[in-house]
Amino acid sequence: MKVKIVSKNENLLLKRREVYFQVEHNQTGSTPPRLEVRKAIANTLKTDTDLVFVKKFETKTGTHIAVGVANVYNSVEQAKLIEREYVIKRNAPPEKPEEEEKE
Repeated sequence: MKVKIVSKNENLLLKRREVYFQVEHNQTGSTPPRLEVRKAIANTLKTDTDLVFVKKFETKTGTHIAVGVANVYNSVEQAKLIEREYVIKRNAPPEKPEEEEKE
């Protein structure tokens, strides 16, 4: 999986960077999971994974290229103030089901 940053905009008012990206996923064939893309963007921008929120991500029909939009915040608190709940939930790692305690 190869991530290419198409463009970056600095939004000083919302204290974030708006990133348009492109992902080539020839090796896997299918669209990579959002969490992997999030980590790859964080590595490319040299920032913490918790500060990256992928808003939109889709594969172009008939290709192995996906395009998307992500917001990279200065702090987690700022992200929670601005991002909608469903975007935060989509970017959170899946929770493991808690095992019931046996008595």
